[in-house]
Amino acid sequence: MSVPDVDADAIEELYARGVTDGLPVVPPTRARVDRAIAASGRSGDELVALVPPNYGRATVEKVAINAVMAGCRPEYLPVVIAAIDAVCDEAFDLHGVSATTNAPSPLVIVNGPIRARLEINSGAGVFGPGWRANATIGRAVRLVCVNLGGARPGVVSMSTLAHPGRYTYCIGEHEEASPWESLAVEHGFAASQSVVAVLAADAPLGVYAQHSRTPDHLLPTLAASMAVVSHHRMTHWGDTLLVLSPEHAKIFGDAGWKKADVRRWLHERLRWPVRALRPGLDGGEGLPEHVLAKFGDPSSDTTMIPKFRSPENIKVLVAGGLAGRFSAIVPGWTFSKGSALVFRPIHTPSHSR
Repeated sequence: MSVPDVDADAIEELYARGVTDGLPVVPPTRARVDRAIAASGRSGDELVALVPPNYGRATVEKVAINAVMAGCRPEYLPVVIAAIDAVCDEAFDLHGVSATTNAPSPLVIVNGPIRARLEINSGAGVFGPGWRANATIGRAVRLVCVNLGGARPGVVSMSTLAHPGRYTYCIGEHEEASPWESLAVEHGFAASQSVVAVLAADAPLGVYAQHSRTPDHLLPTLAASMAVVSHHRMTHWGDTLLVLSPEHAKIFGDAGWKKADVRRWLHERLRWPVRALRPGLDGGEGLPEHVLAKFGDPSSDTTMIPKFRSPENIKVLVAGGLAGRFSAIVPGWTFSKGSALVFRPIHTPSHSR
């Protein structure tokens, strides 16, 4: 008599219930969920957030269930909880992110000591596979958005194309290879704190710059790549990540450049006169009609309009391997008021700090 494969049956049952992301999930047994809750140091019935657009109740227990299904180790749960709290902040606009026909997905960025403790990858292949923590933390956040927030593809989530980050999207910052303070420290946290930041983000756009050896050579290449975010004549864009590889960051550090210097240079370069941004000129896209109406004669107006709303919308961090002069642009989502980069400290039980 054959013995039934209980886990396999459970996996098929979870598919039938529609709670997966298309890949198999780990059956969330009571024991597995309880271990995750215990590792968080919090009560299972504690409310973390209400998850838009359905405003499902994300208790610690429900977040733990989705984290278990994603394959998280119990000790990852504090990171997942912090990320869920962050994506449910109004500034992130999860309702819009979940329902848009555009492609954004929550990107989780981890700073601080917890990166080493959980083996969160910040180095070579940072956006790719191979690291359980990155893969399962990002996946857990997405499962919560679907299973508690209701962002089911083709039902509520109507993205025309989407992108692979909707399976999982989580990186660490390579703080040890950076000439600057980390993204979290730059935004007011202590270097000793473990922090997550979340951004509604498109897929990374790689920037190949092998021959640049000075800021003056590297910056025009970065600017030209950033110019095509959304489309080549889009303006008033919000938070976007400039992810510099350690080799590219070193070019700036060795020359004494600060993050603010990089931001200002790029913001100044990425501007165009109104007359060059008229719809139908060099493509159908351009300034919206309500913006053009503010100018008396758009065809001759030389007022400069920036790609990004301010230099501060260009968020600079360092990640990736120590070898290779490649960087990446990770566009945020900026329609209507758009989504902002949101931070949350990671709270861990005192015994695990």
